[in-house]
Amino acid sequence: MPPKYQKIADELRIHIEAGKYRSSSTLPTEFSIAQEYQVSRQTVRQALSLLAKDGLIEKRQGSGSHILSHEPPQPEVPHRTVAVITTYISDYIFPTVLREAEDVFSQHNCTPSLFATQNQVSNERKVLKNLLQMPVDGILVEGTKTALPNPNIDLYQQLIRQGIPLVFMHGNYAELQGACYVLDDNFGGGRQLVRYLAEKGHTRIAGIFKGDDIQGHGRFAGYAAGLREAGLSVDDAHVFWYHTSTKERIMSSPVDQVPPELLSAVEGCTAVVCYNDEIASHLEALLLHSGYHIPQDIAVVSFDNSRFSELAPVPLTSLSHAPYNVGRIAAEKLLQMMDRETCDPMLIPWSLIQRQSG
Repeated sequence: MPPKYQKIADELRIHIEAGKYRSSSTLPTEFSIAQEYQVSRQTVRQALSLLAKDGLIEKRQGSGSHILSHEPPQPEVPHRTVAVITTYISDYIFPTVLREAEDVFSQHNCTPSLFATQNQVSNERKVLKNLLQMPVDGILVEGTKTALPNPNIDLYQQLIRQGIPLVFMHGNYAELQGACYVLDDNFGGGRQLVRYLAEKGHTRIAGIFKGDDIQGHGRFAGYAAGLREAGLSVDDAHVFWYHTSTKERIMSSPVDQVPPELLSAVEGCTAVVCYNDEIASHLEALLLHSGYHIPQDIAVVSFDNSRFSELAPVPLTSLSHAPYNVGRIAAEKLLQMMDRETCDPMLIPWSLIQRQSG
């Protein structure tokens, strides 16, 4: 039969591990324990010495026996490799999106490899062919020219057949039914901006949209719906479409050499909805150079609440994702899929940040 102090030590150990004293982080006093077990304080001290020897408690002069923290060992997180494919890496909103995704991956012992397609399907195909030959545990994708038929669907399908989880962000391919994605609520955002302008009394609202990415189509559709709901018509003459191939020419041209159809699209209008802050900022410079006053003559609103919204010639009223970040959410969903959990697609809502442009 074990000595009494051993029995007391064993019972106290069970109570400590069960969390009985978690709220106080200390054991009862020697006197209280002696009374409970009907033993001498010397016997209690022997029991406490065993617990201290095992590293369960620490006896502190004048403040009793303090329970030491013993968290259960955490299972080792396996190291995994993920590929992150985006159209661009250092341009516009991409640094913030990628930084948030990388933070999530690093916290879960994942090493991301970055690939940029420059929004070219030929580059995308090269990347996907390489990934088919690489050991990769998951792929986070911003698709290329998502509004157009994609000749690389066959490679995506091969990756899926190999059991590699894929999560799309910003755009997705309709041909890949059931694919997980994290998208902007582009339709809702376009409608929200038109409603905002209509409530301010604007009745002639132009639109500038990007034609080869699905975001531009969704934002235009919301813009058109907002106009209809306000009893206004969609006028082709006041809608300007640009593409990846023409963007650089527009952005790099001096304000007096931009395509004339860009300025003509807003003539006669008192407001314009822009595809994003980048094109909106450039449009503002063009309008100011042409003698317009913003917002007195024309209000300019856009999407993304990026650094361009504050650095624009007239700070932009723009839609923001805060507190959401597409990169972070998409990375979290990819981790879920890699852990064989269900991944539900998600639309990210917008909130309006009002500034001086409209």
